[in-house]
Amino acid sequence: MTDFSFSGLSPDTILDALESQGIFLQSGLLALNSYENRVYQFLAEDNQRYVVKFYRPGRWSDAQILEEHAFANELAESEIPLAAPIALNGQTLHHHNVNGTDYRFTLFPSVGGRQFENDNLDQLEWMGRFIGRIHSVSKASAFSSRPHIDTPSYLHEPRQTLETSRLLPDHLKTAFFAILDPVIKATENAYKTMNPIRLHGDCHPGNILWRDGPTFVDLDDCRMGPAVQDLWMMLSGDRQQQLIQLDTLVEAYEEFQPFDSKQLILIEPLRAMRMVHYMAWLSRRWQDPAFPRAFPWFAEDKYWEGQILALKEQLSSLQEPALKLGF
Repeated sequence: MTDFSFSGLSPDTILDALESQGIFLQSGLLALNSYENRVYQFLAEDNQRYVVKFYRPGRWSDAQILEEHAFANELAESEIPLAAPIALNGQTLHHHNVNGTDYRFTLFPSVGGRQFENDNLDQLEWMGRFIGRIHSVSKASAFSSRPHIDTPSYLHEPRQTLETSRLLPDHLKTAFFAILDPVIKATENAYKTMNPIRLHGDCHPGNILWRDGPTFVDLDDCRMGPAVQDLWMMLSGDRQQQLIQLDTLVEAYEEFQPFDSKQLILIEPLRAMRMVHYMAWLSRRWQDPAFPRAFPWFAEDKYWEGQILALKEQLSSLQEPALKLGF
């Protein structure tokens, strides 16, 4: 992907794109907290508040985006609270071409709420129920276009990116790869594909809004993978706290869907895969001007020194016994 994916996405371009679908603004555009895509909230002439998402060019195919939309609508039809795409003129995915760049965009309802508190056991219980409901729907069929959570895309390709990154200081490369490679090896040995289902894929607290219960947002990373992927990012704190949280989540989850406890051995491998993938993602996107503004620390020695320590801790976690239910 080039570095200038959104360079032509001016306010006028956004307004033209929306007006091409019969949407006219009453308010200005409020940029929301998104870096991979560009997302804006606005009030339309019908006095309804909406969110428009412009997909990063080249990241997903049309088929993959439409599969995301179909999954979201399938969940919404099952009365699972989430921000599902709105059909305009019979379509949920729209194209707007500017000087040869195809900007693809989708309209969503604007949903309000505060961030989910992952150290709140009552809220975790709610989350367990709703993730169980999501998975009871998602197991009914499989994605055909969306990717799987696998070690090539979460470990090996990111390593190649980091190896050639100019952001990793030369004087830290030896120490960094001396710990990264054992983490990759240990993760690859531990990670197994277990009954993959359709997942939210990025079910962290920032993608959940809370009012009288949870509302899920942003299925942009939905993939095929193990069910525990949608649970482990809810865990926080030390091992004892995580055991309590895990029991709360799974007990509520199993009101709607059985949970395979053998998947608990995947939590630390999945955490390691996310760490490595995240570093490479920032490196790949660095020439998008939004990234240096939002993540200035990524180019500093202190960040990479911290990652060396974090990888050492993660290697230790990979060697510890997995969390167990009914502690």
